[in-house]
Amino acid sequence: MVNTIMKYIFALTIWLSAMTLNAQQTFTDKIQQAADSVGRIILHQEKAITDLVNGAKSIVSKPAQKKQVDSTLQDSTQTATTDSLSLGPKVKMNGYRIQVYFGDNSRKGKAEARAAGLRFRNSFPEHSVYVSFVSPHWLCRVGDFRTREEAREVLGQIRAMGIFREAVVVKSKINTRL
Repeated sequence: MVNTIMKYIFALTIWLSAMTLNAQQTFTDKIQQAADSVGRIILHQEKAITDLVNGAKSIVSKPAQKKQVDSTLQDSTQTATTDSLSLGPKVKMNGYRIQVYFGDNSRKGKAEARAAGLRFRNSFPEHSVYVSFVSPHWLCRVGDFRTREEAREVLGQIRAMGIFREAVVVKSKINTRL
């Protein structure tokens, strides 16, 4: 009886060890293994992409702490002139943006925030525009500035044009490239 139990425990230990070794193999490792009569795949990619595919945690782009809806005008109206992969991964960091619109919680507020973003985009196409809802207000913030001085310089240009007289520099999480 004891001998049979020991055999089961030994078999279970071997089986669990094999399962653990198999589980440590990543998806990209599995698809790169040579298979009989099928061929072999060799992947050449950045570590960040491999980590993303394999489900590893990455420092790139952590979710925001505040609950907010962010609809970036950049996605729909800006055409990229350079390859985004050549610029490096996007990361969030502390910085500054210029708030050009602050509205209420209504459809009108949303429409005005988007309209402010489009007006800004027409005058300053080189800067990003972010229209978001941070309860209970619609906001339109622009730019990704690492320093307050950079933001103040653009704020001076905005005020000189007379399009957004109430614009202010605000601390924000900004998107930047490493």
